[in-house]
Amino acid sequence: MLAGIILAPLAGAAILGLFGKRMGERLIGLIACSTVAVSAFLSFYLFFQHRTSLEHGEKFYQYLFTWISVGSFRADASLLLDSLSGIYILFITFVGFWIHVFATGYMRGDKGYWRFFAYMNLFMFSMLTLVLADNFLMMFVGWEGVGLCSYLLIGYYFLKDFANDAAKKAFVVNRIGDFGFALGVMLLFSKAGSIFYFDDSSRGIHGAFNWAMAQASDPLGWSAISAGGITTIAVLLFVGATGKSAQIPLYVWLPDAMAGPTPVSALIHAATMVTAGVYMVARASSIYTHAPTAMLIVAIIGAATALFAATIGLAQWDIKKVLAYSTISQLGYMFLACGVGAFGAGIFHVFTHAFFKALLFLGSGSVIIGMHHEQDMRRMGGLKKYMPATFATMFVGWLAISGVPLLSGFFSKDEILFSSFTTDVLPGWWPTLLWAIGAITALLTAVYMTRLMVLTFWGREKSQSAETAPVAHSTASDSQHHARHPHESPPSMVLPLVVLAIGAALAGYLGVPEGLSGGKIPNYFERLLEPSISRPGQTAHGAEMTTATPRPNEAAGESTHLSAAEDQSLEFKLTLISSIIAILGIGLGWVWFNRKPLWQPPRLLEQKYYVDEIYDAAVVQPIKQGSTGVLWKIVDVHIIDGAVNGAGHLASMLGGAMRYVQSGLARSYVAVLVLGALLIIGYFVVR
Repeated sequence: MLAGIILAPLAGAAILGLFGKRMGERLIGLIACSTVAVSAFLSFYLFFQHRTSLEHGEKFYQYLFTWISVGSFRADASLLLDSLSGIYILFITFVGFWIHVFATGYMRGDKGYWRFFAYMNLFMFSMLTLVLADNFLMMFVGWEGVGLCSYLLIGYYFLKDFANDAAKKAFVVNRIGDFGFALGVMLLFSKAGSIFYFDDSSRGIHGAFNWAMAQASDPLGWSAISAGGITTIAVLLFVGATGKSAQIPLYVWLPDAMAGPTPVSALIHAATMVTAGVYMVARASSIYTHAPTAMLIVAIIGAATALFAATIGLAQWDIKKVLAYSTISQLGYMFLACGVGAFGAGIFHVFTHAFFKALLFLGSGSVIIGMHHEQDMRRMGGLKKYMPATFATMFVGWLAISGVPLLSGFFSKDEILFSSFTTDVLPGWWPTLLWAIGAITALLTAVYMTRLMVLTFWGREKSQSAETAPVAHSTASDSQHHARHPHESPPSMVLPLVVLAIGAALAGYLGVPEGLSGGKIPNYFERLLEPSISRPGQTAHGAEMTTATPRPNEAAGESTHLSAAEDQSLEFKLTLISSIIAILGIGLGWVWFNRKPLWQPPRLLEQKYYVDEIYDAAVVQPIKQGSTGVLWKIVDVHIIDGAVNGAGHLASMLGGAMRYVQSGLARSYVAVLVLGALLIIGYFVVR
């Protein structure tokens, strides 16, 4: 059945790609949605059939065939179901199915309807292959597959230059990260002698993670990065994660990915591609827990990205760009959790984020359709009365991502902030600093999401006003703003919003922190994940090197241990603080943007810190000019073409000289023969 999970959407992609052009829209939508529904059904069936076994750490394999076997190197086409991959396939297929349903209405009437859904199905196949793989090379197939599909979907409107540019940008930036990932896998094989995750005695396989768990932890220090050991492997793997999951410095492709249709944005940013990097780091937790320098890097990059992207999101006018930077920021939260050793909390935020971010993206798509393909929030306002269903569902997503108590985002964010503050993985003042950055980011998240809601659904109906501010980006003509009124989306688009809104409200209750329940309710989500991820200090046999949760004493440089009661009390206090932060952020955003909806943000933020311009000047243009002035005009034209053309000229000259031998006169040929005979005779006479 594991093979069925990945092959169902692949079959859909093949059918639509080969025959879709001759099908009607209803049949195309039925095939695309039903194949994902098959994957979802199989995922839920397998997960709940083996739920108890997964909780106890049992792993299920499906061997398909041996793909590569050269010397000691072996890579199988084989699949793995454990608690980590099980959780991922649940929300990938469930959220992915509803995105497909939404897309049947959103893309109605598009000339490339069949091509769009062929790409979407192929995307699902690639992502499911990535998370179900039982070795790094099989994962890399899915890893590159989602990169290819993102290129195809971001550049779906290939007749528009901005879509082509965005697709190429995503492809090139991801190749940079993928190069680091590939080097990390190669180095891991050279050290561990395997690219499989875990031991499988039935196939005679030993796992690379068992090798990692048997290693002594590298010392904390920058020199460990270049030592060629486990820290180097971890850092190289994380380079791949920064590309796929859009972290500093390789985040720049993701905002431009908004050039694709909105369902693509929801699929890429909520449930699939961008969460692949977090999955890979959590899957390789056995490596990272033995590389404290790498974990520090992951935490710093995650926290910096979270804050950096949140400040940019505060200043964007395109509704999808706001959500794009929000995604980058939330991914930073997930890596912050992984960097402080709270891999379970990071995956929990991946899980809740899939619901409320898919909801917000699809909600923005509903707004865009209702506004006749308008994306600039300065042309919106007052849409609540025209689009009540879209407003109500996005209202839930807004509160969830802002961290309002009792909604899904509240539980997962709180767990990350608490884990950052209490971590014993990082030394000195790092835990306090990372918690502070996370708290500030949470405040900014509530502010910019409130801005999005206020500008879109409340206030003056700017879509019907002649006094509209200059637009930064608009896909609708000016005449449309006066000739058409906003309208609610069709049921095929509203139903997925309702389902995802329920998920955004309730998904967090699967991982209620024990501290909030006084230890009475165990955190089911983390308990389920526990067998599949490693904890700092864990040995190869699963034992713990420490038995309590230490907190660094900054003054004395010593560690103190918190009792269970103190731990719960601290978690309750931090939760109260994060709740106040969320409500404060919403209040600040509500008051400010109701008074000044068209407030002009600082140009530095509006221009995204000029990072794209810096990259263009420092990287793109030198490469472009070097390619033109050196590689083309000198190497290609003068050296390569010169050598080829020179060989042609030489052959032509030799031919011109030799053609006189063939004069066409018989007496000349006789004279040559006689001369030749005399030379031969003379040679023997002289000899």
